[in-house]
Amino acid sequence: MTSSAIAQAGTRNTGRHLGAALLVIATAQLMVVLDATIVIVAQPHIQTALGFSGSGLEWVTNAYALALGGLLLLGGRAGDQFGRRRMFVAGLLLFSAASLAGGLATSQAWLLAARAVQGAGGAIVAPTALSLIATTFPEGPPRNRAMGVYAAMSGAGGAAGLLAGGLLVTYASWRWVLFVNVPIGIAVTLAALAVLPAAARRPGRLDLPGAITGTGGVAALVYGLSSAAASPDGTSHWGDGKVVTALAAGAILLAAFALIETRSRDALLPVRLLRQRDRLGANLIMLVVGTAVFGVFFFINLFVQDIWGYSALRTGVAFLPLTAVLLAASAAAAALVPRIGARPLLLAGGAASAGGLYWLSRVTEHSTYAGGLLGPMLLAGAGLGLLFVPLPLVALARVGEADSGVASSLLNAGRQVGGSLGLAVLGTVAWTVVANSARGHAAAARTAAWQAAYQHALAAGFDRAFLVASGIALLTLVIAIAAIRIRRADLSGG
Repeated sequence: MTSSAIAQAGTRNTGRHLGAALLVIATAQLMVVLDATIVIVAQPHIQTALGFSGSGLEWVTNAYALALGGLLLLGGRAGDQFGRRRMFVAGLLLFSAASLAGGLATSQAWLLAARAVQGAGGAIVAPTALSLIATTFPEGPPRNRAMGVYAAMSGAGGAAGLLAGGLLVTYASWRWVLFVNVPIGIAVTLAALAVLPAAARRPGRLDLPGAITGTGGVAALVYGLSSAAASPDGTSHWGDGKVVTALAAGAILLAAFALIETRSRDALLPVRLLRQRDRLGANLIMLVVGTAVFGVFFFINLFVQDIWGYSALRTGVAFLPLTAVLLAASAAAAALVPRIGARPLLLAGGAASAGGLYWLSRVTEHSTYAGGLLGPMLLAGAGLGLLFVPLPLVALARVGEADSGVASSLLNAGRQVGGSLGLAVLGTVAWTVVANSARGHAAAARTAAWQAAYQHALAAGFDRAFLVASGIALLTLVIAIAAIRIRRADLSGG
């Protein structure tokens, strides 16, 4: 066989494996993103089973978010240095083992430890999955289509988690929101070994000082923001000692991290990645999107359950149209990127997301699902689908293979930190308005009139949070106009 024939056979073989590789990567990403919300639906059952207090229950979510956010940069760089397939498989196995342990938990400490280890596994899988797309799929339509599927899984995972959690809690038990990851994780691991390309370990040392300060800084920031939101009684925690200390520690550690990275020969986050205008803009937009959207998912879930009285399962079903339109918009964006470029999609997506969130702020306790909630969700979902495809394409454009993992982790970290910031800001806004609105009716407590007044107060508080989220989402337009200059040819392989 001639060398040309061998090359052609290799190309055909690679082509046959691309679809399977994409399925593996997308499934792993869906599993990581879905796990951030699937547990939310099960929290009341977890509280009853293990005796969590109200504040302690928050750590079932926070332990996962803290480990995931804090370790993303380290997970991305580990994939670059030690081999992406190797670290992808290691992350999946760690995530699956922690899920099994969490499902078997018989104490609070046991479950929280398992959730933290899950987050560590997710911090390896998420950036490695994105960098595998950048290094496995050739530029142009193949990579655009793959990024569309990846983006759809990233965007739809939150809503899918609510549905999956509702189904599992209703027909099985809360433990299955964790057990379900085990067979999926094992299957994806075996498939990854078969279809993903292996890479040799790269020379160089891991930037240990950068890893410590970067991980500690992001973790402290996420912890401070997670603890800062006002309580449902309207009490603000932004001035609490633990919040101020955590945010200050985060700022100091991240400043030290920045200084270390400018001087390190094997930097965890090379400064050159932040000097490119388009890449910086894409990461800032993802930070804004995370800030605006993650808290909105949280409060829509509360709105339909606490105000409209939806069950966990009905809540999950209510999010299905949003998931469907997000998938469709992601597919459309993947096809449009090589034709019109990233900037028009970012502008359209930002405008649609902001418009949908503003429309959402008009819903009341007397609204119906079809007349009040469905339209805003469809508009916002379409906007998110248009945003989630071009953002990773822009963030990874012209990134060398050796840096694709850390560039991917930077984008994921922006979304994670943005989510924590959004919950802190929108939570403070919502619960402050709720408390102020309900205070005047305290004398009528436990009467039917008070119940109606409190329902109105909840709706008013959540609507104010949606309005603030809409204003935050408008920043995507400002950043896209000011920073995004990338050419179509850079995204289409031309």
